[in-house]
Amino acid sequence: MTQAMADAMRPPFPAERGLDVYNKKLGMWIFLASEVMFFGALIGSYVILRFGAAGDWAKPGVVLNIKITAFNTFLLICSSVSMVKAYAAIQDGYPDKLRFWLLMTILGGACFVGIQVFEYIHLVEHGFVPSGVREGSELAEMVAAGSLPAATMGLYGSTFFTMTGFHGFHVTCGVLSMLYLYVTKALPGKYTAQDFAGIEVVGLYWHFVDLVWIILFTIVYLV
Repeated sequence: MTQAMADAMRPPFPAERGLDVYNKKLGMWIFLASEVMFFGALIGSYVILRFGAAGDWAKPGVVLNIKITAFNTFLLICSSVSMVKAYAAIQDGYPDKLRFWLLMTILGGACFVGIQVFEYIHLVEHGFVPSGVREGSELAEMVAAGSLPAATMGLYGSTFFTMTGFHGFHVTCGVLSMLYLYVTKALPGKYTAQDFAGIEVVGLYWHFVDLVWIILFTIVYLV
């Protein structure tokens, strides 16, 4: 047998992966590295603008609905746990459990996005918009009465909707990706204990999205 024939018969990557890093997983790690820089820039800009602003910053509890967002955060954390369960299930060779836990993750992510949309609608109705405060709204009256700082509401609105909006977009992309894998791979039973790269790669992305939200929730809603 020639060397060319031996190379042709060699198992395709990722079967030979001494460091347990195959092409898709490596690609996701590189993508997540770029996402760290992206969200790092957003969060860093927010911190600089907030603490460097020439004026007080509105207290989150006055403008935002912290309780409903805390529940939404808990929901996203639960979806991250269900993703871990889905990954463990297919590792152990249980496709039925994979389908169940992956579906739970999809539903958790979809509910997170739905609640965030509801939150946006509620905020806009009360007058909190990307440009700051809408004229004639409840929040505008609070600004006029001195309950909210007029000078920084524009920065507050733009940074809030930018950071949470981009994160919501990333969650939506994650939900759509998992839904695609669920319909095309998990339901037909194409994932096995030896081949579950898609679950692992999307799981990495989902845990990253979860971690970013915990940071955003802390600095935007709690601090």
